[in-house]
Amino acid sequence: MGILKKYVSRLEDPNHPLLAPTLWGLQSWGMWQPNSGPSRIIYNLIHLAAILFVFSQYVELWLIRTDLELALRNLSVTMLSSVCVVKAGTFVVWQTYWRDVILFVSTLENNQLEKKDKTTDACIESYTKYSRTVTYSYWSLVTATVFTVILAPLGIYLSSAEQRQLMKNGTVPYPEIMSSWVPFDKTKGFGYWLVILEHSLICFYGGGIVANYDSNTVALMSFFCGQLELLTENCKRLFGEDNEIVSNSEALGRIKQCHIHHLSLIRYSKILNSLLSPVMFLYVVICSLMICASAILLTKEGTTTMQRMWVAEYLVALIAQLFLYCWHSNEVYFMSQKVDQGVYESNWWQCEVRLRRCVLLLGGQLRATILFEAGPFTALSVATFVAILKGSYSYYTLLSSN
Repeated sequence: MGILKKYVSRLEDPNHPLLAPTLWGLQSWGMWQPNSGPSRIIYNLIHLAAILFVFSQYVELWLIRTDLELALRNLSVTMLSSVCVVKAGTFVVWQTYWRDVILFVSTLENNQLEKKDKTTDACIESYTKYSRTVTYSYWSLVTATVFTVILAPLGIYLSSAEQRQLMKNGTVPYPEIMSSWVPFDKTKGFGYWLVILEHSLICFYGGGIVANYDSNTVALMSFFCGQLELLTENCKRLFGEDNEIVSNSEALGRIKQCHIHHLSLIRYSKILNSLLSPVMFLYVVICSLMICASAILLTKEGTTTMQRMWVAEYLVALIAQLFLYCWHSNEVYFMSQKVDQGVYESNWWQCEVRLRRCVLLLGGQLRATILFEAGPFTALSVATFVAILKGSYSYYTLLSSN
């Protein structure tokens, strides 16, 4: 445990109090590219290779379209691979906008921490600690999923002596990690091991993309939720707390700071939403089909225990990934609805009429909410998460009954 803590502490960076670990992950997998040079070219070539691999998956899907079981297994993985390359590609292409959001978050936190305010420090520490817990837990889940996917063929091979004999005789093909087209015989010999190596590398690539992109997004959502909570506390202290005496000019300055703080959160949350919305729209549409396909494979007769374990692990990862987005987006939305309560819990009744007008304007500004969306049709919320699960179940019952 001590070694793990020592390793994790190396990921911290005072310039990025909240996002240091996720930025390290994003940079390690070539999405966050703060520096130009050969490394950027190499990373972009890797992203391009991943896109070509996804294309080969769709080619294989077309070739095996008549076999329902193989097609469903290919489809469930291919769709997730598509989301991975979209996440990586959009992050690289929209690097400038991501940089604006990341620099805003780090700059704002550093400025707040410099003031040495106990309430501010406690709030930032709280959501930073929560973000670290979610990040490392999610990384662990994705890592377990990646190794489960990679080792699944070995488990299938070792699970049945009869199956092993059929594979050796050439009656049944050796199990694959994923399904993709290659211009050579991949069922045996050197071609098989070459495909296994390719699929293993792609699994590590895709797992890193998903783990770092999602954890970074969740950290940013936690930031907005925590900053809205901090803004609420600052609104409560507009005219002092306990027996504190605040002059009119100081109170006016606090009102201005709260106003600017909220405007900046609204502005950068809209930028973040514009970056996430197209990706999440694709993911929400695909996620229903992936969950449905995984459920069919899980309950299909003739599926071995190892295959069920693989599908179950994969299904849990899908649902956890979707839940992370919907839950944290939901938290930000409801927190943004409660910010104006801080104004009315302050000692506004003690101030003069001119300041009360400013307080009224601030209260009106704080009624603007932050809502992250999945395309133009739906919001990321717990209700959306439940609706997707219901839709997936409906698709499952429809397909399994035929």
